[in-house]
Amino acid sequence: MNRSYELMFIVRPDMVDEDLNKLISTLESSVTSAGGTAKSEVWGKRRLAYRVGKFNDGIFVLMLIDATGAIVHEVERRLRVTEPVIKFLTVRTDEELKRLDKIKKLRDAKKKVSAQPAATAAPVTPAAPPTPATPEAVSGAPASAPV
Repeated sequence: MNRSYELMFIVRPDMVDEDLNKLISTLESSVTSAGGTAKSEVWGKRRLAYRVGKFNDGIFVLMLIDATGAIVHEVERRLRVTEPVIKFLTVRTDEELKRLDKIKKLRDAKKKVSAQPAATAAPVTPAAPPTPATPEAVSGAPASAPV
């Protein structure tokens, strides 16, 4: 069963563009040869939040994968053994998309239900707000009386 994944990996900042393109194409071809689909975006060189190894910067690459878990596991294995890769993270996104669709359907259903009775019901006048308790009412003595 194919699922959607986002794979973000960071490579060394001194990596040459040709080598980066070769790495990305190798990963994409391994996904497509196994029956999945992959699409990549190079975000470019950015500063890291903290020092990783001896690097303060890195080249960020986002890969959107639609494949089985075994294929993603193989891609992660390849990233682990690839020396220029500093860090990587894989997130499964199909569950989040299902959850968002479910919430949207519930909201739409609530809008339909609330819109129908409001159109047919008579306008309701709001009740008067409760009066706040004053010190005079609580103690029985005027509030400004000397003690």
